[in-house]
Amino acid sequence: MSDPRTAHMVASVLLGYPDERLFDGLDMLDAAVAGLPAGEVRERLSAFLAHAAATSPSELAAHYVATFDLKRRCCPYLTYYAYGDTRKRGAALLRFKHALHTAGFELADGELPDHLAVVCELSARGAVREAQRLMMEHRAGLEVLRAALENERSPYADVVAAVLATLPPAGAREQETALRLAAEGPPVEAVGLEPYAITEAGR
Repeated sequence: MSDPRTAHMVASVLLGYPDERLFDGLDMLDAAVAGLPAGEVRERLSAFLAHAAATSPSELAAHYVATFDLKRRCCPYLTYYAYGDTRKRGAALLRFKHALHTAGFELADGELPDHLAVVCELSARGAVREAQRLMMEHRAGLEVLRAALENERSPYADVVAAVLATLPPAGAREQETALRLAAEGPPVEAVGLEPYAITEAGR
């Protein structure tokens, strides 16, 4: 996809918590997706929008929480798959925050910069190269997320698949990493994100 900004704008809304922003904007989102080139990106986003239109806000919100908040393999935070809650994740999060800051994109308090919806919004705001670089660096995690959502038969699998379809095809190394992450899960270290918090406080 030569210019993924529209697809990423739609995905950024769909991957956020399904509140009035989503349901009040369904017609606008439908129109934006209808203007995309024919192919997997348009088909996948259209499928999710059709599901959202046929689902009550409370039902979709409950599914969102049960999927993304309660299932570790369906984590929307990209650095989690490669680093888990280890010290290395703090440095990875700073790379995301730097990319957002360079693009003039400030996060709300308490929001982590590696949420897939945030990275998609970064692209939609014009920092396409930076957003795609971050996605490609964490391509294996995205593949694990898509597979996990498909296993859960979640309609959100369509949105993640659409985002993946805007990227170059995965190479053999990325496929191997995705298989390893799916089998082993993220690394574990009982330190949480404290190093990241300390770094942030000192900036």
